[in-house]
Amino acid sequence: MAIESTELTANRFQSLINTAALLVVGGFLGAVAVAYFSGGSPTGQWGTVVNATASQGEDNFTIATGLVDQDLEGFFFLDFITGDLRGAILSRRTGKFSGFFEYNVQADFGTQTQNPKYLMVTGLADLPRGKGPSQLARCVVYVAEATSGQVYAYALPYNGSLNAKGSPQQGSFIMVDGGPFRTTFVRGQ
Repeated sequence: MAIESTELTANRFQSLINTAALLVVGGFLGAVAVAYFSGGSPTGQWGTVVNATASQGEDNFTIATGLVDQDLEGFFFLDFITGDLRGAILSRRTGKFSGFFEYNVQADFGTQTQNPKYLMVTGLADLPRGKGPSQLARCVVYVAEATSGQVYAYALPYNGSLNAKGSPQQGSFIMVDGGPFRTTFVRGQ
């Protein structure tokens, strides 16, 4: 009798799990259908814009995205071997990469790091943007080197007028600030 009771309880529990899963999936699909048929969109009737930045790293490089201008992100690439930080921006007019920026970060981190282990993320920064045609992007690129404990922030001088025309632009990142964030040096492995 105790074995049958345990089996009934397990079956009842599994039935509750299945019902809950169906309700969650059904609720999600219902919300999607309501949004689709009511004309909702990321910038539509609710007025909410969703922005996401991302970063990913591998053994010898890391990539990230970050907000450059309103509704326009940049793509950032850091090569661990050369120390080259590169950025590219898609043109609003042509849909192709038209803005290219680069900077070598090795000098900022010094020569004490033989085998650098970089991390890179972007973050929003309300830095003074200037009044000329080139202004600083809305994000900064943070580069950390794990063995030395140093972190530097880099800004991107961006010309929105050139981007709107689809004209090419080139430039260099600007090192904003940085230095040691960890007081103990860790040897590379």
